[in-house]
Amino acid sequence: MRLRDQWVLVDPREVRRARAQQDRKVTPIDALSAVLTGSTEVDGRRVDVRATGWLAALRERLAAPEGQAPVAQPAALAATLRDYQLRGLGWLARMTSLGLGGCLADDMGLGKTITLIALHLHRQSDDSAAGPTLVVCPTSLMGNWQREIERFAPGTPVRRFHGSARSLDGVADGGFVLTTYGTMRLDAERLAEARWGMVVADEAQHVKNPYSATARALRTIGAHARVALTGTPVENNLSELWAILDWTTPGLLGTLGSFRTRYAQAVEGGRDPAAAERLARLLGPFLLRRRKSDPGIAPELPPKTETDRTVSLTKEQAGLYEAVVRETLAEISGADSMARRGLIVKLLTGLKQICNHPAQFLKEERPNIAGRSGKLELLDELLDTILSEGAGVLVFTQYVRMARLLERHLAARGVPSQFLHGGTPVHEREAMVHRFQEGEVPVFLLSLKAAGTGLNLTRAEHVVHYDRWWNPAVEAQATDRAYRIGQTRPVQVHRLIAEGTIEDRIADMLLRKRELADAVLGSGESALTELTDAQLADLVELRGGAR
Repeated sequence: MRLRDQWVLVDPREVRRARAQQDRKVTPIDALSAVLTGSTEVDGRRVDVRATGWLAALRERLAAPEGQAPVAQPAALAATLRDYQLRGLGWLARMTSLGLGGCLADDMGLGKTITLIALHLHRQSDDSAAGPTLVVCPTSLMGNWQREIERFAPGTPVRRFHGSARSLDGVADGGFVLTTYGTMRLDAERLAEARWGMVVADEAQHVKNPYSATARALRTIGAHARVALTGTPVENNLSELWAILDWTTPGLLGTLGSFRTRYAQAVEGGRDPAAAERLARLLGPFLLRRRKSDPGIAPELPPKTETDRTVSLTKEQAGLYEAVVRETLAEISGADSMARRGLIVKLLTGLKQICNHPAQFLKEERPNIAGRSGKLELLDELLDTILSEGAGVLVFTQYVRMARLLERHLAARGVPSQFLHGGTPVHEREAMVHRFQEGEVPVFLLSLKAAGTGLNLTRAEHVVHYDRWWNPAVEAQATDRAYRIGQTRPVQVHRLIAEGTIEDRIADMLLRKRELADAVLGSGESALTELTDAQLADLVELRGGAR
């Protein structure tokens, strides 16, 4: 037969097969998948594919993103993006403008949130892409999202779709709506009725099981663009990766069954090196992962990054908090000056303990630990990501009882930890430091006072202050256990703060009035005993309620 002005010899069986296939429709996403990998399967046989026309042009755009014109930082963004963040913004902007989704899987601390905020602002300048952005995230991260949006995109409307009074009435076109995976699952129908410019799944490993009710509900919510964010490496479990990318770009990887047969089993079993290469060509354009250790990233990172991470109280915590405030303020109003000081210190200590965990305040001997504390949920989220990176973390608390609760909770989760406190003998302290520095125990729980000085723990890339000391110098001294001579990697400091509580107000005071705060709070809670009844009530009042 004659083909493209040449005579070619063709097997008659191949001709019959081609005629049988000629009416078969191929979807654009199937065609894209075929040209990215360079092959497809027909009747169980692998056939080479060569792209022409618009498909060839699209493949080049996806396969060589560096060759594309850079995207400018949005004028409305109140920050300066680092170079790698700008590259991430450009990649996300191109993918979403093509009607394709993507998974930004950078290491924790590289700024996925600010990059996504920049993408939202960038898309508002294009009428075809503009619209509200729905962010679905774990409950423990909702407060952080709101604060980051208010900080980096001032004036951009942001609301929470959460709680019994949740509503989508009057959602602003260029605004953000924040919800949790649990609320989204319960109210997917209402969320699906809205017209979203973009839907974002933060900590997208929460929908790694495609058959879960949460993953199924998320798939029902339509948008012009879908973006997944995760700091947990997903390349290692291909079925989980399929679940995330099949949500961002449905159909790209085929059905889970065909994907497992064609790629996962061959790649994970190491039987077919060519399958791994085809899979890399297919996934590469849709998954962007940068590590803190990458040569192009490390020089851009500051040696130390400090982040306040706010989290809502659980209903139990909020109920306890309000009861203690109500009862103690009533006692204080009728007390003489000496008794008053003691009652105020007792109130402040009690509220800090409630913010940590109800079991700490109630002094429970055999407590149920999980599911009762917003801070503990947030710590679990942080540890999942930190440990998946193979990093070490120091967790500081003022309270031995709280550290014991954390120790018991981590043991139940199968996370190795150790606890150093004031009563730890010198030789055991040295052994603990050695175990941590050698990577044998990744989570080091420390009493803030006992561990404030004399320890060199440079393996820690993360420092978590589970509760606040209210004295910046003491906190800084503890942080310096990780951030000191010998530390070759950037250190991230996470301060956990219960939203709407006294912790929130003290954190604000420390942030805004550092000099004044040093003078007023240098002696911790005792400085606050001089407040008037009205000032004290304003300081400790719970604002915003529970989640």
